[in-house]
Amino acid sequence: MTFEGQYLTKEEYIALGGSAIGDMPFNLLEFEARRQIDIRTFNRLKDSEEIPQEVKLCEYKLINSIESYATATSNVSSNGNVASENTDGYSISYITANQISDIVKSKSAELDDIISTYLLGVVFNGEHLMYCGV
Repeated sequence: MTFEGQYLTKEEYIALGGSAIGDMPFNLLEFEARRQIDIRTFNRLKDSEEIPQEVKLCEYKLINSIESYATATSNVSSNGNVASENTDGYSISYITANQISDIVKSKSAELDDIISTYLLGVVFNGEHLMYCGV
């Protein structure tokens, strides 16, 4: 499987201080980060030859955020949604559906904040990337 049209290459990611991860995990994380940017910029960057520096920095932050979220959720699922365990009287607390929903909302808000911080006010090809047409 090939991944084309990346806004940030693995080499650029590592040069910015990103962790040295394998090619496929990076490609999947980059694809997800790129989709988040494309959704919020209405695909204004798709098929562009030159990607602005702000977009590259934004994607770097998004990749790190998505990777940390994936690690946290895999830890939750691997231990059976156990929130805490007490061996004194032996009790186990589980993560509720509301807590999982709150985590997902929190992560979505974090991605929105990152994209807004880096891309709000950025002009690309004479148009603001985040312009909604209002």
